[in-house]
Amino acid sequence: MLRTALLLSALAGCAAAPTAEPLLATVPLGSAQVLVVRASGGVPFVAILTAYERAGAAWARVGSAMPATLGRTGIIPGEQKREGDGHTPAGLHGIGLAFGYEKSLATGLAYRQATDDDYWVDEPSSPSYNRWVKGKPSVSAERMRRDDGAYEVGAVLEWNTELPVPGRGSAIFLHVWGGRDEPTAGCVAMSEADVRRVLAWLDRRRQPVILIAKG
Repeated sequence: MLRTALLLSALAGCAAAPTAEPLLATVPLGSAQVLVVRASGGVPFVAILTAYERAGAAWARVGSAMPATLGRTGIIPGEQKREGDGHTPAGLHGIGLAFGYEKSLATGLAYRQATDDDYWVDEPSSPSYNRWVKGKPSVSAERMRRDDGAYEVGAVLEWNTELPVPGRGSAIFLHVWGGRDEPTAGCVAMSEADVRRVLAWLDRRRQPVILIAKG
């Protein structure tokens, strides 16, 4: 109970509030934490992220909505997502491994430190497509310890990760944004402070998920 209270405080600084968010009806019964991401306004990559947790048989909002940015071309149905298209895939996705540059991080997710020798493969023809690998591969891959600080703290959103389909998209993360006016390549991004708050609240034992919707 104490840990729950501390995490709620880290995320919002206030009590959870009842909600009637209709999208939550699609969340599996085993999941007790969800991040709902909705496109906001007329700009494709501008969004709002809201955290919810199960409160008995119902859902309750945790704290206030937080600003977020998405892929440069906005949200697209998951079945249409393709590598390099700049879209953020709609739908319900698991929240997996947390990562960052520090040796440890305040989070209830499993955590892995990103070093200069860590890469995420984005070449569809590679057997390691959409996988974190150690050592610079001979194919196209993204460094997990970027110079711009985008991956200072983050988490893997489990899009096309279990059995990766070549070309269906890779490296869809929750990470630190470049600013409110800067889109991502398909990820969900927020301020570093908000990413840290969310990661401190998330708990893998509660099977957290993210739900991305156009409106």
